[in-house]
Amino acid sequence: MADGLDLYGEHGIDPSLDLFDEIERLKRARNAIILAHYYQEPDIQDIADYVGDSLGLSRQAAETDCDVIVFAGVHFMAETAKILNPDKTVVLPDLLAGCSLADACPPDRFQAFIDAHPGHKVVSYINCSAAVKAMSDVICTSSNAADVVRLFPADQPLIFAPDRNLGAYVQRETGREMVLWQGTCQVHEIFSEKKLMQLKVQHPDAAVIAHPECEPHILRHAEHIGSTSSLLGYVKDSDKREFIVLTEAGILHQMQKSAPDKTLIAGPPEGNCACNECPHMRRNTLEKLYLALRDLKPAIEVPEHIRVAALKPLARMLAKDLAAA
Repeated sequence: MADGLDLYGEHGIDPSLDLFDEIERLKRARNAIILAHYYQEPDIQDIADYVGDSLGLSRQAAETDCDVIVFAGVHFMAETAKILNPDKTVVLPDLLAGCSLADACPPDRFQAFIDAHPGHKVVSYINCSAAVKAMSDVICTSSNAADVVRLFPADQPLIFAPDRNLGAYVQRETGREMVLWQGTCQVHEIFSEKKLMQLKVQHPDAAVIAHPECEPHILRHAEHIGSTSSLLGYVKDSDKREFIVLTEAGILHQMQKSAPDKTLIAGPPEGNCACNECPHMRRNTLEKLYLALRDLKPAIEVPEHIRVAALKPLARMLAKDLAAA
């Protein structure tokens, strides 16, 4: 059972199938690529053709010559792939795999916010809807947000949306004042400073590493702050042997694969919940991915006028990123 649905019922999955083999077979038959975010469950990461952060996934989506993109992530990520590939089929294993940060920035309210700040250019974090991207001047990811902001003249007023924590971090990094939309990620805002202090006492040699979507009082304890790919690289290359990792716990799978001899400790959330796991990312399962590849649904569609408008700020980000590479 998954989310109350019997995936093995009528028109569902033959329970005798080896899902790993079937996914590989269908992938070849469909000329498909499987893209997965670091926050997906381990089985999905292991069968993906590419596992990465939002910037890496955007690059892969822009460059693929496959006919079908299976996006194991959340809705805004699959939308981004469709914006970049209007003639390809893009499927998301679970259409309800949303994002609290994207949901926190409704397009109508954001348009009113822009209208209230005339003369401002809009830098939007990629964790937003296609409609919000269409209102933006340039898109960024946590990997390149500071560099994107530095593209603008010092006297150009800026709006940064939708993540206030990433925006505040970029302000500190660049010395640039911006008007911040007050959105947050439900995973990155729940880490407990008190429990983190207790962990640091228990593991005095551990390096604290954090994603910039975390709250400022958490980031101040971090030895390294960066995107998921940056955190992964830091664990792999550091001389340290222990790490307290303050981001969604799915990244630990790739970290352990790249640095099997190192000790990884998931950042502690408030309360006793598993709140450091994104419930939206975890809606995707291997079974749903198989069905999406088999049936080519649920397929992502973006209205053409929104897609064309959203493509411009995405293309600006990717062009800037490629020029810097």
